[in-house]
Amino acid sequence: MHTDDLHAWQHSHTFGQELKRPGERRTLIVIAVTSAMMVVEIIAGVLTGSMALLADGLHMASHAGALSLNAFAYVYARRHAYDEDFSFGAGKVNALGGFTGAVLLALFALLMAWESVGRLLDPVAIIVDQAILVAVLGLAVNGASVLILRVDDHRDHHDLDDSHHTHHHDHNLKAAYLHVLADALTSLLAIVALLCAKYLGLMWMDPVVGIIGAILVSSWSLGLLRTTSGILLDKQGPKIIRDGIRNSIEQDEDSQVTDLHLWSIGPNIYSVVLAVVAHDPATPGQYKERIPKNLGLVHIAIEVHTCPINTPDGETSSSVGFTGGDAILRDKP
Repeated sequence: MHTDDLHAWQHSHTFGQELKRPGERRTLIVIAVTSAMMVVEIIAGVLTGSMALLADGLHMASHAGALSLNAFAYVYARRHAYDEDFSFGAGKVNALGGFTGAVLLALFALLMAWESVGRLLDPVAIIVDQAILVAVLGLAVNGASVLILRVDDHRDHHDLDDSHHTHHHDHNLKAAYLHVLADALTSLLAIVALLCAKYLGLMWMDPVVGIIGAILVSSWSLGLLRTTSGILLDKQGPKIIRDGIRNSIEQDEDSQVTDLHLWSIGPNIYSVVLAVVAHDPATPGQYKERIPKNLGLVHIAIEVHTCPINTPDGETSSSVGFTGGDAILRDKP
């Protein structure tokens, strides 16, 4: 067969990963806002001699750097979408960006806890009014950033009968969102603690709320680490999608799915490899047509077997064929 004749049986593996995602633009906006506030606080800290302002400016610089990693992940995934070195495109760069962001978030939480415990054991004098001003400024900026990066974890994706839902996840965006949410939480807790110190004389509240904040941030980062590591390690995809595939294939009460592997290859898109056995099997193409189109499956490979039937001579044979670019093992009837 001529090479040109194979094009009809081949398909792209970019799966829309070459397109700019909404989270990329939103992350860049937050980087710009954070960087502007960082510059203002550092300059103000130097001019006024305020260590509190200078420290918060440097703190914002660290988060601008973390957010820049998330922005880089978006750009890298787009630019390498057509790179054939990636078997299923560069979609998992999104999960890698989320994983990296979660690691940085965990380190940030550890530093918060370490500094808070240190101040609890060895109290440090606080210039309360100045510190409150810094916290209020930080809360305003981070609150705006949270609104820009807000993540909707419950956008619906319907299955066969439209009665179930799966979740849409841009893990890279979620990592950026958690970074600014952690900053906003830190600023809010700081304001509460500083007000207690100013009006109630409870100076120990500052390090205590720092420890509480570190625990909450650690919980967020661990949740994101658990999710993104599962994607990077090709953990089985959502059970609701696997059940949808299995039920659609087995609807004739003859065909049985004997093996099914579903894994994420990008945000909200999956690849599936499955094996089917039946006494009177359908063609691979017919099985693929049974699978709903709205499950997020962009790459399907089906292996079909005929259930052995004893023949007079006791012999069976098999052959290998191809359909839609996917290798199919099909026993002869």
